[in-house]
Amino acid sequence: MTHARRIRSYAGRRGRGSALTTRRLETLLGAHALPDGPLDRVAVFGRVAPLVLEIGSGHGDAAVAYAVAHPGHDVLAAEVHTTGVARMLATADEAGVSNLRVVVDDGVPLLEDRVPPGTLDALHVFFPDPWPKARHAKRRLVGPGFLDVAHERLATGGVLLIATDDETYAAQALAELGVHGGFDVSTGERPAWRPVAGFEVRARDAGRVVTEVRAARRDRADAAPGRRTR
Repeated sequence: MTHARRIRSYAGRRGRGSALTTRRLETLLGAHALPDGPLDRVAVFGRVAPLVLEIGSGHGDAAVAYAVAHPGHDVLAAEVHTTGVARMLATADEAGVSNLRVVVDDGVPLLEDRVPPGTLDALHVFFPDPWPKARHAKRRLVGPGFLDVAHERLATGGVLLIATDDETYAAQALAELGVHGGFDVSTGERPAWRPVAGFEVRARDAGRVVTEVRAARRDRADAAPGRRTR
């Protein structure tokens, strides 16, 4: 599923950053870069194992932690900001991670154009850009089109995990998931493997509540009657 014009769901610019960022990218990205073209899991990882994609991985705390905690799984991490990618690569290198591949780009085109249907065991969206202004709400990642693609790319029983400290975003995501009808949705279960870092630290320090959403893919034939299942 592709779109002629995608709405950008991330904020900020994509500058290359400091000399340290450049050096890390030049020395570390090669070992973790995802080759261009459709995803070939055997060519990329040398195996077919449970596969997880994190969209908007930031500095990579969650992606690297998941890779370390689940050596039998493979991880794709997509992040547009090179400074975050560089830090993720450095952390992965220090941890000796071999089951992580990185895309320095928006994760939505990766999901739409390069990941085959039924491939993912999990899709992670942690602290996406909240776009709090009403006129920018259409830029929020978790919407009908994204959920359609996520449903198609997840294997049966695969899960979409969302974490946000923005109450409005959480409410919208839960509403969209409820209308979609292709997921069994629950809240409140924080993954034990995910470190408290980055935006979550800021949220806690500011006294904001983090909403944890777990949406398990349901086959279309099992979708609840009366709900939208495109």
